[in-house]
Amino acid sequence: MREASTLFSFGHAGAYDFEDDATYLAEDVRIVDIGDADIIHTKTEESHANIAYGVEKILAAGALPVTIGGDHSINIPCINAFADDCAKNGDIHVVQIDAHLDFVDERHGVTAGHGNPMRRAIEKDYVSGMTQLGIRNVSSTAKEGYADARARGSDVLSVRHVRKLGTQAVLDRIPAGARYYVTIDIDAFCPSIAPGTGTPSHGGFLYYDVLEILQGLAQRGDVVGIDLVEVAPAYDPTESTQVLAAQILLNFLGFIFHARSAR
Repeated sequence: MREASTLFSFGHAGAYDFEDDATYLAEDVRIVDIGDADIIHTKTEESHANIAYGVEKILAAGALPVTIGGDHSINIPCINAFADDCAKNGDIHVVQIDAHLDFVDERHGVTAGHGNPMRRAIEKDYVSGMTQLGIRNVSSTAKEGYADARARGSDVLSVRHVRKLGTQAVLDRIPAGARYYVTIDIDAFCPSIAPGTGTPSHGGFLYYDVLEILQGLAQRGDVVGIDLVEVAPAYDPTESTQVLAAQILLNFLGFIFHARSAR
């Protein structure tokens, strides 16, 4: 994704959107790459602690953390890192864009893997609720998990639900004026445009399906954290997947800071 982002590195003039007649990344927006978290293979707990440390430091600096991965388990330390921030600034509402619910409690002794992050997030007292968009096909979670997710305050919508409702109706279901943490799994997109992932699921979102939701979300409340996960370039020699991921993030950041400047 870093490599793909260089495609858009020709200056802020490239952040002008003629459709909206808006420059979404003004010159006062600074993007800093703080490097990689130290990942210790086979040691999930230590690796997650290193990720959380980086996110905590970004929050302490008053910046917006954008974490790119990596499997979806990295969302667990990202959400953990918000404990102090939420104590000072208020709860977060998690918006997940994904093909899978990722609400498994435990499987084969694993409680902090890529099937567990949304379950671990909803358990936090500073996560006020959750909106899960794009869920479809055979999921990572059993039927009981869906009932549990809804009982705990999650709104679950498939791709077909989202398209039937339309962007604005979907946004209307998300609490207005809240602080949002957005987690995007690249398999939310149809593998026809994003084949580079380990768990492709046909029938996914297309580019504008997601982009318009993200744009509306940036205007509806305050996006305070982002992760984008599960990009696996080895599965996509065309590099389309990583370009899509970089473009989604660039546009989303533009929407966020443009909306903040307008408030």
